[in-house]
Amino acid sequence: MGNSAGKLVIAAEDPASPDAVRLMAELSAVLAAMTGDSGLSSFGPDDVRVPRSRFLVARDDKGRAVGCGALRPLEGAAAEIKRMYAALGGSGVGAALLAALEQEAEALGYHVIRLSTRIVNTRAVTFYERHGYRLIPNFGRYMGSHDSACFEKPLINHE
Repeated sequence: MGNSAGKLVIAAEDPASPDAVRLMAELSAVLAAMTGDSGLSSFGPDDVRVPRSRFLVARDDKGRAVGCGALRPLEGAAAEIKRMYAALGGSGVGAALLAALEQEAEALGYHVIRLSTRIVNTRAVTFYERHGYRLIPNFGRYMGSHDSACFEKPLINHE
């Protein structure tokens, strides 16, 4: 299939749409196999049905849903990325989705983005570090969790 990132269309969609549900189910299966936890307990569709939140789906040039990611408000000027998934690893879908989520966050007035991933998910840890995210003390529901690594990135216009 090659690198399809140049032909991606990334847009806000309903997290309950069939494509969104399928992508999140794929992510949950991957996470459950890798970490023993699907991650479902920390995200529900209603999390992105509040003001200043988004659920994005990436589609390839044939209209197939190939990735997703959510942005939800934390406290103050901070947003959290959830349910980030690229079905085609290494294709550029993840990087394009992350950039789109960062643009959305900035447009919504956030100053910083935070996220958590499992320490054992070394691919995700490396991905976020490569895109400018830095390790921070665990926040919110991740405090006290020895399995989670939390990251933060200030948005360009608010450093």
